[in-house]
Amino acid sequence: MSFLLRDKTDIKIFVLYLLRHIETPLDFVTLHDIVVQDEFVGQFDFMECFFELCETGAIQKTEKEGEDYYTLTPNGKSAAEALQSDLLRTIRERALRSARRFLEFQKNGCKTASEIIDLEGGKYRLVCTCMNSEGVYMETSVVVDNKHKAELMKLNFDDRSEFIYGGIMSLLSGDMNYLLPDDSDAEDEAL
Repeated sequence: MSFLLRDKTDIKIFVLYLLRHIETPLDFVTLHDIVVQDEFVGQFDFMECFFELCETGAIQKTEKEGEDYYTLTPNGKSAAEALQSDLLRTIRERALRSARRFLEFQKNGCKTASEIIDLEGGKYRLVCTCMNSEGVYMETSVVVDNKHKAELMKLNFDDRSEFIYGGIMSLLSGDMNYLLPDDSDAEDEAL
């Protein structure tokens, strides 16, 4: 875990910032997953702050096809615009990239699978696959020297497949900013 927001005001600003920039109504589960996926916010802290934002009228609930969705109110948008500078730019940008990747993964109806294959000599191959209705669009495998390591990697892929897929795509396309801080990140952290 790199950085955890603890102050309730910072967490609320973070939630408002993400909703403002995503600009689409989200169901509760999706919003929760987006906010906590990079581990900047804990699950319980999110829940508490989310409901407080609803109570104060910064977030509103709408119903569509029998499901509840959440969006910013005009007051929530104003607060998000006025207060976003209080959050480190690196946190804002990384969280927004992750959120957009998560939503794209979800929108495309992506499914994932992973398996561990025993190899000779005490080695194990982890095969990770991403697919949608059109077929497999990413498959990668790695050989490791012990089963415990393979199981940990499998668990991580199963839990955060959209993040791993995004990381692989970023690395292959040369977008190193996805994983490596740029020079301005150091400036923000020094503040």
